Amino acid sequence: MHLLLTNIKQLCQVETGTARKALVKGEAMRVLPSIENAWLFIEHGKIHSFGRMSEPPAVAANDVMDMSGRTILPAWCDSHTHLVFAAPREKEFVDRINGLSYEEIARRGGGILNSARKLNETSEEELYDQSLQRLHEVMGKGTGAIEIKSGYGLNTDAELKMLRVIRKLKENAPIPIKASFLAAHAYPLEYKQDHEGYLKLIIEEMLPRVADEGLADYMDVFCEQGFFSIDDTERLLEAGWKYGLKPKIHANQLHHSGGVEVGVKHKAISVDHLECVGDKEIAALKEGSTMPTLLPAAAFFLGIQYQPARKIIDAGLPVCLATDYNPGSCPSGSVPFLLTLACTQLKMTPEEAINAVTLNGAAALELQDEIGTIAEGKRANLIITKQIPSVSYIPYDFGNNPVDKMIINGHFI
Repeated sequence: MHLLLTNIKQLCQVETGTARKALVKGEAMRVLPSIENAWLFIEHGKIHSFGRMSEPPAVAANDVMDMSGRTILPAWCDSHTHLVFAAPREKEFVDRINGLSYEEIARRGGGILNSARKLNETSEEELYDQSLQRLHEVMGKGTGAIEIKSGYGLNTDAELKMLRVIRKLKENAPIPIKASFLAAHAYPLEYKQDHEGYLKLIIEEMLPRVADEGLADYMDVFCEQGFFSIDDTERLLEAGWKYGLKPKIHANQLHHSGGVEVGVKHKAISVDHLECVGDKEIAALKEGSTMPTLLPAAAFFLGIQYQPARKIIDAGLPVCLATDYNPGSCPSGSVPFLLTLACTQLKMTPEEAINAVTLNGAAALELQDEIGTIAEGKRANLIITKQIPSVSYIPYDFGNNPVDKMIINGHFI
């Protein structure tokens, strides 16, 4: 297919020349390279070329479409989700309104353990059907690449069931999907007093089977007080590395847990959440290449403090944003709403926020060579907006979907 899009109001996040950025950080996050009144040519599912309408392309296209009034951006890259789950947890939502904290609910057997019970009762087929519907919903709001975690199984069979569902989504969905193995999400009730037993179960039984079946790209751990300690986390990450699973870590959501430092030490691709970040954690991040990934929609829904995005960016670091779509602390996979939170609560500019869910989101998925910017040779995974005055209108117009059409691999969906 040869598709030519003309009269594009604004073509955003473009890269020209042969050099490609791996990510964007610090002051540079305020810049969103764009072309006004542009054209874009797509060939065989990839971006072939683009430029200004004042210099029209000399190409032959099967289809030519007028984009007058519309903006085109790279599709969002959502690098942290728990999209595969069995049932919502609205009762816990009411419990929090009535005064219970997230930690108190977890101690009573709610939270992650609640999702684990429901998942164990759900068939693999039903789990897949539910998850595919959610995936289509987030794609309709602009998501063009996504990471999905296990972690609601907490036993070998159920964790493998989740990862098989994710693999089936990978095989059938048109967008790139990365899988994270997160059995270290919580200690199941039967191991509440036997942490060593559960660690051995993960390392000696689950990990070999996950690796043998090629079910995961990453090893994730919830490194937090009341969940997995620094020592637990190090042990699990080292075990994951032996099977080629690179680390991703839930870090510093509820406390200054040391998760950031252990993530940098073990060369984690990203450390995610980061509500509790100060000078010590920022110094550690500056020593490595680990991506700080912020999940403000979870902080919003739980009513806890937001991440210090300005402090992190002003220190010269990159920032990635992700939804944390899950049934307990963030039952929303809407990136447009995430952008609004980033601007209103984290005090990021619209340009910084869009950089955080395009190029930096792609980097947190190790897909920056394929997606995340509009560049020659990259996948044509693109958002065509409704008629909007500027990209700042996307976070401004909160609660509404800016997407008119999606192009995935060069095809309208």
